Amino acid sequence: MNNSMRIVLAGGLAAVVIAAMTLFTVDQRERAIVFQLGEVKEVITTPGLHIKWPLIQNVRYFDARILTLDTPDAERYITSEKKNLLVDTFVKWRINDARQYYISVGDEAQAATRISQTVNATLREEVGKRTVHEVVSEDRDQIMTSVRGRANQDAKKIGVEIIDVRLKRVDLPQEVSDSVYKRMDAERKSVANQLRSEGSSEAERIRAEADKEREVIIANAYKEAQRIKGEGDAKAAAAYAQAFGQNPEFYAFYRSLEAYRSSFKNRSDVLVLEPNSEFFKYLKGPGKGGK
Repeated sequence: MNNSMRIVLAGGLAAVVIAAMTLFTVDQRERAIVFQLGEVKEVITTPGLHIKWPLIQNVRYFDARILTLDTPDAERYITSEKKNLLVDTFVKWRINDARQYYISVGDEAQAATRISQTVNATLREEVGKRTVHEVVSEDRDQIMTSVRGRANQDAKKIGVEIIDVRLKRVDLPQEVSDSVYKRMDAERKSVANQLRSEGSSEAERIRAEADKEREVIIANAYKEAQRIKGEGDAKAAAAYAQAFGQNPEFYAFYRSLEAYRSSFKNRSDVLVLEPNSEFFKYLKGPGKGGK
């Protein structure tokens, strides 16, 4: 290998080294700060290939994605009723101003500590103004909105934007849970007993009214039935009287046949009568009255 080849290789190697020290890339998920002799020279938010001065400039990268701050353990808060609550939260945040972020906190651990302290203090104040019921159900969304707004105001001072604050779980401490559950159980049982008592009273009232209406309906129906029956009997008696008046002999003969049919309907029936009884007058022979 001659000298010219060695010079070319050395020049190429030097160019690669200089390029490596001069060029750097910024990912679309990152923000970069260029430092010159320890001072912030430039903040780069555009992804792609960039240039810096070797030796006197260096680059530091910061995550531009939405980050999550999740508390490992639930914090204890006191409500306006002086009752303890265990509240578990998480925060969504991101670096909004890389320069201010670096100057104020420098790294993600310090930023998480600052955000956690702000959220904890704001949440403690919001919970302290409300009852357990309001924290658990009625004002839960309002609490999260208020905490997010106030935490975001403080986060702007360190170049951070708070995207969201959520209450994952709100629970009572174990030492008071049993007593609360027992009291709730007793209250529910009391309400249930009251409802059963009111239901039984209402059922008795309904049954009494139904029985009363039943008796009235039966009495009216019996009255109407007796009236109709009386009218029918009167019409029947009038019809019988009219028929009897037109032909008494035929009417007597017809009634005797009806009596025979009813008396001899069953072969097992036995009648003990005298042969010359009036009952057999139409069986003795033809003629009027069997004569």
